[in-house]
Amino acid sequence: MASSTKFSVDYAKRVANCKKCRQQLPKGELRMARMVPNPFTTDSNNPSEMKQYFHAECLFETLTRCRATTKVIESPADIEGWSNVQEEDRSKILDLISNLEKVRAGKGNGTKTPSRPSKKQVESDTYERESSKKKKEDSSKKHLSGGNSEHKEKRKAESTEKKSSKKEGTTTTKEGEESGGNEESAGTSGSSDKAQNKRGEKRKLEVGESCEREKEGKKRKVHVQEEDIKKERRYSKFDSFKLFCKLCEVLASVSKYTDKSTAVNMFVNKDGYDGDMLLLVRMLLPSTDQRVFNLKEKQLIKLFSNIFGWSPEELTDSFNQTGDVSITIRQYFEKSIEDGRKSHLSLQDVDSWLNRLTEYTKEDDQQRHLNYIAKRATPLELQFILRLIKKDLRINAGAKHILDGIKKGAYEAFQNSRDLKSVLEKCRTLGSDTSFLIDSGIALGTPVKPMLAEPCRSVEQAMKTCVNGMFSEIKYDGERLQLHKSGDTFTFFSRSLRPVQEHKVSHLSDVIPQAFPKGGDMILDAEVLLVDTATGKPLPFGTLGVHKKEQFANALVCLFVFDCLLFDGKCLVDRPLKERKKILEENINEVPNRVLLSNYQLIRKNEHDKLKTMIWKAIDEGLEGLVLKDLESVYEPGKRHWLKVKKDYLEEGKMADTADLIVLGAYYGTGCKGGMMSVFLMGVYDETSNVFLTVTKCGNGHDDATLDRINKELQPMMRKIGRDYESVPCWLKCSRSLVPDFVVDDPKKAPVWEITGAEFSRSDNHSARGISIRFPRVTKIRDDKSWSSATNMDELQKMFEVSKQKTDFDRSVEDEIPLFAKNNVNNPFGDSAALDGDIGKLEANKMETTEDNTNHQDDDEKPCLEGGSPKKEETAPKQKEATSGDASEKVTCKYGSKCYRKNPEHLRKYHHSP
Repeated sequence: MASSTKFSVDYAKRVANCKKCRQQLPKGELRMARMVPNPFTTDSNNPSEMKQYFHAECLFETLTRCRATTKVIESPADIEGWSNVQEEDRSKILDLISNLEKVRAGKGNGTKTPSRPSKKQVESDTYERESSKKKKEDSSKKHLSGGNSEHKEKRKAESTEKKSSKKEGTTTTKEGEESGGNEESAGTSGSSDKAQNKRGEKRKLEVGESCEREKEGKKRKVHVQEEDIKKERRYSKFDSFKLFCKLCEVLASVSKYTDKSTAVNMFVNKDGYDGDMLLLVRMLLPSTDQRVFNLKEKQLIKLFSNIFGWSPEELTDSFNQTGDVSITIRQYFEKSIEDGRKSHLSLQDVDSWLNRLTEYTKEDDQQRHLNYIAKRATPLELQFILRLIKKDLRINAGAKHILDGIKKGAYEAFQNSRDLKSVLEKCRTLGSDTSFLIDSGIALGTPVKPMLAEPCRSVEQAMKTCVNGMFSEIKYDGERLQLHKSGDTFTFFSRSLRPVQEHKVSHLSDVIPQAFPKGGDMILDAEVLLVDTATGKPLPFGTLGVHKKEQFANALVCLFVFDCLLFDGKCLVDRPLKERKKILEENINEVPNRVLLSNYQLIRKNEHDKLKTMIWKAIDEGLEGLVLKDLESVYEPGKRHWLKVKKDYLEEGKMADTADLIVLGAYYGTGCKGGMMSVFLMGVYDETSNVFLTVTKCGNGHDDATLDRINKELQPMMRKIGRDYESVPCWLKCSRSLVPDFVVDDPKKAPVWEITGAEFSRSDNHSARGISIRFPRVTKIRDDKSWSSATNMDELQKMFEVSKQKTDFDRSVEDEIPLFAKNNVNNPFGDSAALDGDIGKLEANKMETTEDNTNHQDDDEKPCLEGGSPKKEETAPKQKEATSGDASEKVTCKYGSKCYRKNPEHLRKYHHSP
């Protein structure tokens, strides 16, 4: 019966791989497709088809090997989309059709494939083999019987020698001792010799087997982890790693997210499915894997080059073209092994192998471990094993699409609980057509996906979003941290839900019980950063590193707490923000410079000016920005329902720092941008030294169409140097770590782009006097500018200095205290009755009036905020009154004159020596 295979032709809309040769089908290149049954719908009531893409030559080569009954392309009428093919490509396909007809015709008229031998032929061959064997045995017997006199004399001499050598208690046969010269004696002696030869061979065999066992024992000692995988296991057929790879291929081949979820659903709901669903989902979501494999692309290329004797340079060039190290290694791997290798790996085998990989950091150990799995994996399996190592299967499917494919509502349940095991167990207990939603309960020790904020472009947007009023909170430029406290056990998770490095949180286990003596079991959402103990000001992002931290002698690691998800064992995520804040205020005992409550103010509805002033003040003080939160909002894990205000967000970037920079070089992209320039090295011209200097690397701002056009325009003016420092031209001053894959031939002909960022920053890597741009993106292609009219080094220096100056908005007396100072927050709740009595009063030191918030530093001390209002001097008498009294009756404050507290009660109790 003829096959119903269909064929089509078009031009590639995105980068894909040929099903036969596995080489890339670049975007815009001619490709042909064959419709085949979808393996995941064959058992359903509505089976569907999927496309397999080929180069035109590869498809026709495949068709030449088809059976005579298989339908092939016989004319353009068999090809869907023929009318859209260009004339040149039509001619090419017609030639391939003609050639296919000739090949298939030759197959039909030529010599046939050798048929199986008949029964008579088999019997005849068997008889001949038996006769030949019998003749050899007869010849051997005749030889042993001593057929001539020379042979008899030789046997006699050998027998005499054996007699003399066995005097020491060795028993010999009577026939051997009395052998004289007749045929019977010689025959008996020959039989004895034959027996001894057999015994000798047996001993040799035993010794050989013993040596082999010893070698195997040594191998087991050296490769214990390999022997574990060899042990016989009984897994479900659905746990086959080959099936997992095929599922990934299907997920990658469909573009709609609903189709991806459907494919997963069909896989896990097949009749008799009894696979390890938890392991399957974990492998489909490798980005959630917290294991560290210590292998990057360059290291993988180096190790596989050593294993198979490949050229590292060729592999690197191929990787630059594909942008995917797994595809590169697979292509070379297919050429290095014999066809027909079968798969025997299971999901459990691969997971166990990955576990052991985390233990190896030495190159030799990693190479041996990779070699082990390469000997057992098929090319397709090796490709996906490498993608698991890189934690990117390239299937364009996230947790939502995978989990909703398992069961409708599973993703929402996972977002709330972050307990994948319990979610999947619940999925198994429900019927296949039943959806579910788990309650929002959270569990200690299981990280909760943090609630996030979306950019806020204006004050008006904030007022429209937060209709119930808002808390305006400092956006600390530190690292997000989630603290889980269960009894005396503390666990810290980062924003990515991974464990936090020990040196960043080593002190918190000691101070958290002091800060929350009544907390019990709790989960806190916070920010950890360095704080200058002299001023109380938070230090910039990145200072928490081990080496950076050593540069700040007067700084301490401080935890700023801004939300509470669970307190004293009670889940709070469903309670409004104002209640969660109240619980924090009532239960925290701040530990100076160690554990503090984040600073925030209440912004009521329509208080536009108050919010605008706070925004400008935050920018003026060098803070990252503000976070705005609706008073009635609940905590929604993973949702972006807060607002963040930063300098570069306001008024669509009008406040942001921008510069017109020159394109000096480019880097290969990865993934779907592999093989093309997608990240660019931007810089300025320095008239003093007559060289071009680097400012930043920028890979954001261009859409796909623009990036394609830019690549075509830049290709003729770029020269490939492959990140070789020795090949950097003399006109470019560039650090080793920033050497690009390409440099422009003539920087004076290079394009100019407008680059916008969050702010100008300092960077030791860049040569433009250490000036760089944080979070850069291309906002405009300046075709109207050339290298001479672009921003030069002196202009960039002035822009940097201006960006660090303070704004000139009018400050009132109330604004003299910095936002980061712990005493600057007047009662953010105001009159409790105004909020329906839901929130009580804050701590006493946060209910002070503006008069209580005056600075109590001596006149000769440097004020906290430069450029303060002249009214500051008028507050000095009040400060002296507050501090008057017998100093000997007071306890000396450990912070001395640098104490940040202005609370009158504190001033009366403590003496602040200069």
